This record gives sequence, C-alpha cells and structure tokens, in this order.
Amino acid sequence: MANERPSTLRCAIYTRKSSEEGLEQSFNSLDAQREACEAYILSQRHEGWLTLDTRYDDGGFSGGSMARPALQALMQDIEAGKIDSIVVYKVDRLTRALSDFAKMVDLFDAKNVSFVSVTQQFNTTTSMGRLTLNVLLSFAQFEREVTGERIRDKIAASKKKGMWMGGRVPVGYDAVERKLIVNPVEAMHVVHIFEQYLALGCVAKLKAELDLQKNFSKIRISRTGKTSGGQPYSRGALYELLQNRLYIGDTMHRDRHYPGEHAAIIPMPLWDKVQAKMQDNVQGHRSGSRAKEPSLLVGMAYDGHDRRLTPSHTVKRGKRYRYYVSHPGCANATSADRRAVRIPAQDLENVVITRIHLFLTSHQTLLDALASNGLDANDQNTLMQAACKHVEAWPAAAPTTRRQFLQAIVKRVTVKDETIDITLNSSSLRDALLPMRTVTSNCVFGQEESRTSENAIVLTVDARLARCGLEVRLILAGEETKDKPSRISQSLVKAIARGRSWYEQLISLEKVKLTDLAAASGVNDRYASRILRSAFLAPDIVEAILDGRQPTGITLDKMLDDLPLGWAKQRQRFGF
Repeated sequence: MANERPSTLRCAIYTRKSSEEGLEQSFNSLDAQREACEAYILSQRHEGWLTLDTRYDDGGFSGGSMARPALQALMQDIEAGKIDSIVVYKVDRLTRALSDFAKMVDLFDAKNVSFVSVTQQFNTTTSMGRLTLNVLLSFAQFEREVTGERIRDKIAASKKKGMWMGGRVPVGYDAVERKLIVNPVEAMHVVHIFEQYLALGCVAKLKAELDLQKNFSKIRISRTGKTSGGQPYSRGALYELLQNRLYIGDTMHRDRHYPGEHAAIIPMPLWDKVQAKMQDNVQGHRSGSRAKEPSLLVGMAYDGHDRRLTPSHTVKRGKRYRYYVSHPGCANATSADRRAVRIPAQDLENVVITRIHLFLTSHQTLLDALASNGLDANDQNTLMQAACKHVEAWPAAAPTTRRQFLQAIVKRVTVKDETIDITLNSSSLRDALLPMRTVTSNCVFGQEESRTSENAIVLTVDARLARCGLEVRLILAGEETKDKPSRISQSLVKAIARGRSWYEQLISLEKVKLTDLAAASGVNDRYASRILRSAFLAPDIVEAILDGRQPTGITLDKMLDDLPLGWAKQRQRFGF
C-alpha cells in the first residue's frame, strides 16, 4: 500500500448477520452496524472520508464462507476500482476464516484498499497490525468452530430423545410448536402410497399411478409467503418417502434411529413388507434377474491398463446395443492409457463363454487343472459328466442362471491388445460342477480364498480389438484371412447396390444425370460420384463383400477413395 492515497477516500460499509432472525424488524442488527460505521466515517470527514451509497448487507449468511451475495458484490467493486476503504463493525463481520482473509488481503494490497474495524483499532499497513488481526481472526474462527460443535452436539442429543429438530415438514405431518402433529388427510395419502407400492411392485409404476390419481406433493408456504409443492412426485422423492423412518415414529441422526416423540403413521407390518420389497428390487437389479439381456461379465472385465470395463448401452431404431466401456485414464498417463475402450458386449461374452466351454469339454485339461483339489476316480467321472451336461444345457439356460454361473467361477477377464485372459477360480469351478462336495468341504472362507489365489486357472484367447468404420469388434486369431468369414458390412453392401443401380440408369436412360439421381436420393453430387465408383469393383470383390468375406478393416471410405480401375490393382490394394 505504498501508493499515495486520494484526497477523497471512498468508504464501503459491509454488514453481516449469521441468522435471519430479527431481520424483518424495521431497525435490525444490520442497520445498527451500518449506523455505527457511518458515524465513524463522519468523524473522519476532515481526512476526506466519504460514505458510498451502495449497501453491502448479508443477512442470514455465515462468516465461514465467502459465498455471500453482498461480499461477492463488494469484491467485484474492489476489482473495478470503485472502493478505497472498507469499514466494518467488527473484523469477524467480514470473515471468520483465516484462509478467506488471506485471499482478501491479497486483493486489498493489489488494489490499494485498506479496511477499518470500528470497534477494534489496528493498522494493517504494519506487521504488528497484521499479527494482531490474524490473532483476532484465529479466535473468531475458533469461536465459529466451537459453536458449530455445540450445535451439532445439541442436535444429536435432542434426536436421541426423539425430538424433531426442524427442517422441511414431511407429508403427513404439520409442525405445531416445533413438534410433528399428524395431519389426518395427508396421513391417508401416505398410507395409500405405501400400499400402492406393495401392489404395483416398483417405484416407476407407483409414480405413474399417483400422477393419474393427481396425488401430488405437500403444499408448503415459507416465512416469506412463497408457495412450493403441489407438484407430481419425482421417483427420488418417492424412494425417500418409502424409506423415511419418521413414518414409523422414529427420528434419524446420521445412520442411527431413535424412538421419536411424534406419532407413527405407517404400521410396522406394512413398513416391513415395503422395505423387504425394496430390498428385493435392489438385489434383483444388481443380479440382473429382471434384465432381458443382463451383462454377464459385470464386475469381472478389465482392459489392458487395469481399468474396469463397465456395462453400457445405446438404443437405435428400437434395438438395444450393449457394450463394455472403460473410462479414460488420468491426465498424466500416456496417450494409449488415456484412450477409452468400448467393446461390443455380445462379442466379448461369446469369446469368454466359448473358451470356457472348450475348457470344460477338454476332459484331460480340465482334470489336470483341478488335480490339486484332491479328486478321486469317481469324482473325476462325475466332474466330466457334469461339465458336458453344463455345456449342453447352456443354450437353454435362463440369463440369470448364466450370469450366476459366470459370477461364481470367473475371477477376472482382462482384454489386452492381442489376447484375452480369463482367470477362473478353481475351487469355485469344482464346487459348481460337484455341488455335493461343497457340503462336505472342511475349509473355511479365509482358507478357501488363499487356496484359490494359488490355484487360479488362466485361459487365454488370441484376439485383438479392430476398428471397422465406426464399429469396434473383437478379431480372433485367424479371422483376418480371407478363408474365414467376417460379418457382412451393410454400409458396403448398400453402397454397391446403389452404385450399380445408378450406373445402369445412367447408361440406359439418355436424359438422366448423376445430379438428378443424387437429388432424388437426398445426397450431394460429391457423395454420389464417390458411390458410383463402387460399380467398377471387380466381380469377385463384390461377391466377397456380399458374402461377408472381405478382409478386416475395409471401410467404405478406404474402398472408394482413389479406387483403381484395374481389377488386379483393386485385389492387390484391398488384400483379396
């Protein structure tokens, strides 16, 4: 603050009150603070001090945060150079946090702004003055923290006694003298909601039914006269209502509940049934028992950078496409680590299931892998028969059964650049195929886990991820040769059909132009000229594309960009 002070010192008065209590009075705490500050500024009129007309009043805001409207406006005006000095009644009116004060001082120094506390004399231009101010603020922050602890302790003790400590009044009750009193009409609606949930079985159907019945949320009127509520329930609000223990006469404090002073609305038998149903729905969602196409490898699949592959899906033209998706790595990772991976779920699941079934039907390999489990001759025969029966029954098995089996035996599926590693739990596999041995097993859980880690079975599949146009698919070893069938590319087939049709029309009809054909198809001339090139593909290339035998990686853009007219050059370029 070495710059010379102006002859007129523009002073901004900042006032604050932590609570809203008493602000409705004609002369409140904010007015009293401002009056004291104005009187102080008036006493310094001979020094050129001048009170700014702009009011910076924060009523009902804590000093522990800078998220205060008037304070933010004050800081903006300081940035704009509209203020030379800040006058407060006490320092803790400005802030009660040392960290916030440090930020303010930096701004004050940068803009050559000083500040004055009417009731506390100190000079912030000296090191001793700053030390004094820091000590005062330390005590202010300590006082705020101690007050917060006292309030929290009081709330906890009150809730243990069953007292309602305020907040939004739940539907079914009215607040009378700080106590919850049952509202008979609303209580009937609450009971109806619980009963309807049991009858319908899920919150989505419950919401639809309540909307049809025009059973809306509780209408509330704030102290300022603002009306809220009276709107359709959201699903989140219904979940909260159905799990609110206030309705059985309890009060909640964090994760504990205590008998409350208020009367219950929901009888315990109805409450227990609703909670059991909700828990059943949660378990059904997690296990995928209600899904038509559950993600079989959820929680087990990872990419080569040890990032979990989570299920995702998109819907296009009414069809659901499932994927396993990894999330990009951190900013300081390599470019390869940061790149996200999206794998078609059906492809990955088919590869894993096929490899496991191959392992189960390879009897000697299966027995060698489970040799450490101490199987006698009878167990070995039973094991091989059970493995074959399992593979045979797989196509007709329910999705839930498939998922449960894979969740039981598969520890991890790792999709690397060139391979897919499938790690099986040998003990769980044995128990799944020989369930009777599970009952007679003497090993405890901890021992089972340690043995499992030592006897893990790793199955490897040679496969890699390949991008075909906008799609990503798994390419198994040997699939890239032209003797192995690939999936038919609809974009290539459609382009060839359209190109040959246009070519035949151009040579058979004299007055037809390519621009006319493009306009009729809703495409531009440049795109039409590219598609027309497909009419000049070699016949064997066309036949391979129609059969889905084209080499992997051929896309429409690669095929049509600079297409050679010679058939031999086409075959050489595309690998036919």
